[in-house]
Amino acid sequence: MATVEPKLVLLFSGKRKSGKDYVTDLIHQRLGPDVCCILRLSGPLKQQYAQDHGLDFDELLGAGEYKEKYRADMIQWGEKQREKDPGFFCRVAIKEAQQPIWIVSDTRRLSDLQWFWREYPSQSRCVRVEASEETRKERGWEFTTGIDDAESECGLDQGVDFDWIIKNEGDGSQLEEQLATGLLSIAKEKAKED
Repeated sequence: MATVEPKLVLLFSGKRKSGKDYVTDLIHQRLGPDVCCILRLSGPLKQQYAQDHGLDFDELLGAGEYKEKYRADMIQWGEKQREKDPGFFCRVAIKEAQQPIWIVSDTRRLSDLQWFWREYPSQSRCVRVEASEETRKERGWEFTTGIDDAESECGLDQGVDFDWIIKNEGDGSQLEEQLATGLLSIAKEKAKED
C-alpha cells in the first residue's frame, strides 16, 4: 500500500479518445506535482504484459500502432490477472504515491472502482470524461470489435453514480470552466486540509 494516506482520490473513466489523459494532465498541471500525482492502472498491466511477452514497454505506453496491435490480447491477459486478484494492478499503481491528491486516470472496470471504494471510502470520487463519437473520430477513434464492445470500454457505462461528468469537446474553453468551478476547487481545498 501507499505510504501516504490520500486526501482525495479522483477515479477517471471514459471511452477511448474521450480525452482522459488530456483532462488528467491538465488537472495535474493546475494543481502541481507536489499536490497531486497521476496513477495509471494500465502502467503496471502493460509493464507485466511486456515482460511476459518480450515486448517494448515504452511503446505499449504510447498512443501509437504498436499498442493497438497488442491491445486485444493485452485486455484478455489483464482480465485473467484480475480474475486471480482483482486489486493487483490497483495496489501496484499506488505503491509510490506520496501526494495528498491522487488522480487515477484509467479506471475501466467496476472491480477497479470497488477496490478504491473499499480501501479509500471517504476519499474516492468518480469522474467520467465524455466526448461525442464525432469528436472521438476526429481524434483518431474508430470502432473496433473486441475492444470497443469489451468490458474495458463498456464496464462503467451503467451502474455508476459519477460525482462529476466532464464534457471534453471543441476548443477546451468549456473544459476549463468545468474544471475551475468544480473539481479543481475541491481538490485545492482537500490538499490544504490537515
